[in-house]
Amino acid sequence: EDNLDAAESLRALLELLGNLVETANDGGNGIARARAFQPEIVFCDLGLPVMDGYAVARALREDPQLRGVVLVALTGYAQFDERRRSAEVGFDDHLCKPANIEQLEEILARAALPLA
Repeated sequence: EDNLDAAESLRALLELLGNLVETANDGGNGIARARAFQPEIVFCDLGLPVMDGYAVARALREDPQLRGVVLVALTGYAQFDERRRSAEVGFDDHLCKPANIEQLEEILARAALPLA
């Protein structure tokens, strides 16, 4: 998330829900942090500077250690084409900003379920 206030608000909410959280404000830094942190879920803005969220998703899906992460687009881009494109590059979900707590809790709960 390139908006610092939005990133900190999301961080605070996710921590309040009991999660360990790392943030990054651009795509390259986000990938580096994900490689170091090894998260279960990545919430990623699509409209990032330099390296957009689509490129971030492709990079995470190509990384053997991160390809299984739950990847969620959290963006202001809500049109059908953006949703289709986010799915094509490997996002598991597409939420429109601002996401509400129920949406976040649902994604966190689904990510915690064992794979059948």
